Amino acid sequence: MPNPKTILICGGGPVGLFCALLLGRQGLSVRVFDNNPCLQDDPRAATTHPATLDVLDQAGLVEDMTRVGLVTPIFQFWDRPSGEKVAEFDHGLLKEDVKFPFVVQCEQFKTAKLIMQRLESLPNVEVLFSHAVTGLEQDGGQVRVHVDTPAGPQVHAGAYLIGADGGRSVVRKQAGVAFEGFTWEERFLVLTTPFDFQAQRGYCERSYFADPDEWCNCFKVSADGPPGLWRTVFPARQDESVEEIMSDASAQKRLQKFFPAGRDYEIVHRNLYVTHQRVASTFRQGRVLLAGDSAHVNNSIGGMGLNGGLQDAANVSEKLARVMLNGESDRLLDLYSLQRRTVSIEFVQAQSIANKKRLEEKDPVERMKTLGDLGRTAADPEKARQFLLRSAMVSLQRRAASIQLEDA
Repeated sequence: MPNPKTILICGGGPVGLFCALLLGRQGLSVRVFDNNPCLQDDPRAATTHPATLDVLDQAGLVEDMTRVGLVTPIFQFWDRPSGEKVAEFDHGLLKEDVKFPFVVQCEQFKTAKLIMQRLESLPNVEVLFSHAVTGLEQDGGQVRVHVDTPAGPQVHAGAYLIGADGGRSVVRKQAGVAFEGFTWEERFLVLTTPFDFQAQRGYCERSYFADPDEWCNCFKVSADGPPGLWRTVFPARQDESVEEIMSDASAQKRLQKFFPAGRDYEIVHRNLYVTHQRVASTFRQGRVLLAGDSAHVNNSIGGMGLNGGLQDAANVSEKLARVMLNGESDRLLDLYSLQRRTVSIEFVQAQSIANKKRLEEKDPVERMKTLGDLGRTAADPEKARQFLLRSAMVSLQRRAASIQLEDA
């Protein structure tokens, strides 16, 4: 028999599944809908920051993530035209601030699989694949979702609905929530290669290259195990066709410009992304809550997107459990929206835009000043710690916790 107190979740990626795990561990009935036939081997987000590791540790995930990923305490900034290393930051400076003073490079599909393994032991949680949410309505007592399933159209009712269904969120659109912001003119091209940039070039596992014409990010993931793979990220101009960008000639030209190898690179994966900076006008619309990319999207420089989504999941799940289990006021959900929307704008949007500007700065004077300031910051332990508190999203979490409703 349907349980009217069930929490419905649209989206079976890491954010939706993490919500299901946190709520399910509290004994709540949870039902997850995902339009894909199974978990996706999505090669996107990999960087998991210290502040997010603290959140994931609630469910005992960090040990497994370090096992299937890479522990990377250090990241570097380089000036591509001169070939000089500008700055190096060590998360070890945060050892008094966080439990895990390092980043874990763990691809998001691995994180999703680890969460799914834990969900399989919870009889109160259902994960329904090939179930596409197409519509919703709500009233004072429940929310109902219309779902296309292999057995035909269905309607499911629950107490609340969490939309964690990505940047094109059906839930957000059906709830009538605006997605405010802009889309970058250039797209982001990801080229993945087994070439070992650490052994061959001396770069660490997370490196950023500033260039006034064409910046680059270069970082390592463990993939299926040693020796791992390296992902490089480049901007792709608006006037380049998709066919040109994705061609072998174009890919080799981009890689050789930054990292001359004297031979062609083996490229095992390539992808092209349209990149947005957008935040939902609210993360709560009645009994509908938004989390992850459904609520906010940003460029990938600095790796803040999925991190923000997992932090959303922890925040909304904690408050929803208090409402459902302790009978606390549902104004806690307004607080969720206020806290997470505020930090999405103040930190994730601001920081990811600043990260991009730092790498692409074209004015020679401003460029040298920016890189010089970065080097001086890295050389001063306290300034470096303050920089890391922000880049590792620790300051963001502290700011979110400090926010309260004005009339609470």
